[in-house]
Amino acid sequence: MTERVHVAPAVLAPGAMGEDVRVEKEKEQSVEQLEIAPDDLVWATREAEDVEPPRSFFGKFLKKNPSPQFLADVQKMNTIVLDPVQVKRIERKVDALIIPALAVCYAFYYIDKTTLSYAAIFGLKKDLKLLASEYSWLSSLFYFGWLGWALPTNMLMQKFPLNKYLAFNIFMWGVLLMCQAASRNFTELAVLRVLSGAFEATADPAFLLITATWYTRGQQPIRIGWWYCANGLGIALGGLLGYAIGHIKGALSSWKYEFLIIGALCSGWSIILFIFVPDSPYTTHWFTRPERLIIVSRKRNDHHGPEHRQWNASQVLEAFIDPKIYLFFLFGFFANVPNGGTSNFGTLITKGFGFGTLETTLMQIPYGFIIVLFILVAMYATQRMPKNTRTILMVLTNIPTVVGFAMVAWAEPKVARLIGYWITGASNATFVVGLSLVSGNVGGQTKKALASAAVFLGVATGNIVGPFLFLDSEAPVYTTGIIGCLVSRALEIVVIIILRILFVTANQRRDRAAVDGNMPAREDLDNEDISDWKNPHFRYVA
Repeated sequence: MTERVHVAPAVLAPGAMGEDVRVEKEKEQSVEQLEIAPDDLVWATREAEDVEPPRSFFGKFLKKNPSPQFLADVQKMNTIVLDPVQVKRIERKVDALIIPALAVCYAFYYIDKTTLSYAAIFGLKKDLKLLASEYSWLSSLFYFGWLGWALPTNMLMQKFPLNKYLAFNIFMWGVLLMCQAASRNFTELAVLRVLSGAFEATADPAFLLITATWYTRGQQPIRIGWWYCANGLGIALGGLLGYAIGHIKGALSSWKYEFLIIGALCSGWSIILFIFVPDSPYTTHWFTRPERLIIVSRKRNDHHGPEHRQWNASQVLEAFIDPKIYLFFLFGFFANVPNGGTSNFGTLITKGFGFGTLETTLMQIPYGFIIVLFILVAMYATQRMPKNTRTILMVLTNIPTVVGFAMVAWAEPKVARLIGYWITGASNATFVVGLSLVSGNVGGQTKKALASAAVFLGVATGNIVGPFLFLDSEAPVYTTGIIGCLVSRALEIVVIIILRILFVTANQRRDRAAVDGNMPAREDLDNEDISDWKNPHFRYVA
């Protein structure tokens, strides 16, 4: 006897970016036609473990691979057309669980990085008797720690549960930030800055990998935009916190309270993150088993394969000979030479326009909200622009940044220079869309991790170089630093254009090959951890 199962006749929900989702017509099944025997229904209700059991005591602390049974059930789910209403309901649940958590993390991430900038206007340089170049070194030493730990931390992210590993690192951000309040000289603060940078090297790659884990390739840019908006909110909140902390009249200097309060908030948040946010769709108890299968199955057209903690040697070699990996590094570098300067000298630049200390903290609030506005506009545009126009949007959002730095460098009125400084925040929208290129244009877990490491090695290197362009002898106008930021943004546009050419030509070659030759079926590769080079069905998002 067979039992009738009601599976709504529907189509796979399209990506939030409006990309075409190819649904095979022959797989459409109506409620009246679909009959499955009870034995075949086990995959939809199974309560067995969805992860491979640990092979040792220490294996309990490592990332868990999906079990062969879970992957087999995903493959079965891939033969069924998903109900878009059910998919949307599950995606709203994913959004509620993942996006606010990442947004709070990113706000703390930016506040943490800019705490030194606020400490500088609250008397840090005077109290520690910093020499002319030592403040620049403190800014750059943070990213020396980041640079030195960027590749190892990306490797560890493949070994340990992603969210738990991120939460541990955020806890250490807070601890080290609080320790900086006890610094008595340049050397002590420098050591703590290096250690802080090492623990923060986890942040961006982890946020990106978490987004890629839970969302389809088409949905990733808008989700990245949602949590990246917290960058601007972090700047605005940092300004408000700085203003409030500046009014504390306690036994300690104001800059010490800045470190202590922000550090305590970071560590407190990490505990919440550790407890409540899951590491992967197949290890979470926030969703039923059918929901977990749908979360993975709805990504069937992404061709990225399942997550594994094992490293693939062939993908390592491929990453080192793939030109786009080096272009990702250059993108991260040129995007962050200006960031390294403005995140550490932004308050000093603004104060140089003629504002007082507390007024300077408040001037960061409009800057933060302008960043959010540009990101929201970019997110709206990506939903309505034609397919494969992300790189064009990146160029368009970078142009206001170039104009803004030109205004800061050469405009005479104070208001014009302040507005120019504010609109340099448009580059954050460029970086948001750029991150989606990294997560969406690399196949294979190992190669994806190395691509992420490459872009954030560029981020670290750029942030190291940036502060040294701001010469103490040119304070408070910092002409060399401002012009250096302008040139870096222009070179970033060149890198984006080269990436576009690479993606478009690669897609054209693959389209021609698909017409001329035989290829393995797409479903045969769905559960394979293969790279974008070796997957003939993979198409790059340009």
